[in-house]
Amino acid sequence: MTNSVQPHGRHRAPLPPAQVPAAGPPPPRFPHPTQRAATAPPTPAGHRAAARSAKPAKQRDAFFDNAKYLAIVLVAMAHAWEPLTDHSRAAEALYMTVYTFHMPAFILISGYFSRSFDMRPDRLKRLVTGVAVPYVIFEVAYTLFKRWVDDDPGQPISLLDPWYLTWFLVALFVWRLTVPLWKIVRWPVPLALAIAMLAVISPDIGDDLDLQRVLQFMPFFVLGLFLKPEHFQLVRRREVRVLSVPVFAAAVLLAYWAAPRMTSVWFYRRDSAQELGVPWWVGIVMTLALFGCSVVLTACFFAWVPRRKMWFTVLGAGTLYGYLLHGFLAKGSRFWGWFEDYAWLHKPLGEVFVTAVAATVVTLLCTPPVQRVFRFAMEPKMEWAFKRDAAELARQRTRSN
Repeated sequence: MTNSVQPHGRHRAPLPPAQVPAAGPPPPRFPHPTQRAATAPPTPAGHRAAARSAKPAKQRDAFFDNAKYLAIVLVAMAHAWEPLTDHSRAAEALYMTVYTFHMPAFILISGYFSRSFDMRPDRLKRLVTGVAVPYVIFEVAYTLFKRWVDDDPGQPISLLDPWYLTWFLVALFVWRLTVPLWKIVRWPVPLALAIAMLAVISPDIGDDLDLQRVLQFMPFFVLGLFLKPEHFQLVRRREVRVLSVPVFAAAVLLAYWAAPRMTSVWFYRRDSAQELGVPWWVGIVMTLALFGCSVVLTACFFAWVPRRKMWFTVLGAGTLYGYLLHGFLAKGSRFWGWFEDYAWLHKPLGEVFVTAVAATVVTLLCTPPVQRVFRFAMEPKMEWAFKRDAAELARQRTRSN
């Protein structure tokens, strides 16, 4: 390849004219100390600081933000459908279908993004401020809300008995603490399934920390821990997307058939088989069957999640806000008797209206302005509560220099 500046070969450039030095003392052989300091090679610490400043910020994956937003919308819509299921078999079928995969999908993503969790101090701090503290705040807030709206002053504040949606924060806290353990066992997903099956036949576990849900939903978190990016690429192939349509249709038809024949309480995973009035072996069969159905429908759900940036992609970062905040309206609608006072909500157009309102409300609650208002409760910094370790002090000294 020829040089565009010298197309005909290499030529030596003419030397510049000689400069006659002005009269005076000759220049010093060595630079001034201040010049030496300015031109001194950077120290290793300086190299690290420069590397950190030059390193590009890690970008969020639009696919996962889209998946989180769509999953939380389905959660809100399912909560809105719950009062309609007593009078509508179609609503019950949709309710059971969505409940099969909406929380498993959300939990699986949580596991996928917990792969790097260890007991490093900064990650433990994040676990406390981002999970444990919001649990305490919203557990108290939900209890006070129920006391006021439901006229139930005797509702106790109990951090051992999660009320309504706060169970997920307890579960996430426990699951993340166990991540190092899952990384060293030989068959993590079968082991998590075995624990879930033992939980479903153990009525003595009780309600403390909602451990039934923690243990029965745990296989989805563990599965997410060991998924790789290529697994998500696999389910997003065109043939999987096409196949997911008849699979979803078959799931809805199966749910329509099963609606009058089984209770949807199985999908909550908060009770043992004995508490549901069935033999213990039914609990084991249902655990395995629901796990299989949930994995299949979750894969079908991921197949239709957009890969590119959408108008709602930015909302994926605020799904936990939407999840916890929409609970006040979901429970308030029951306490205020909206579904009993307005019979038209149980008609087809009313069901569509309820669905649209639920999707709109949870979308608004995921927006950045709402995140800024409630960040004090969801993502408090709480620097005053933690000691500064040596690594953090070194980083601050480097930044100040």
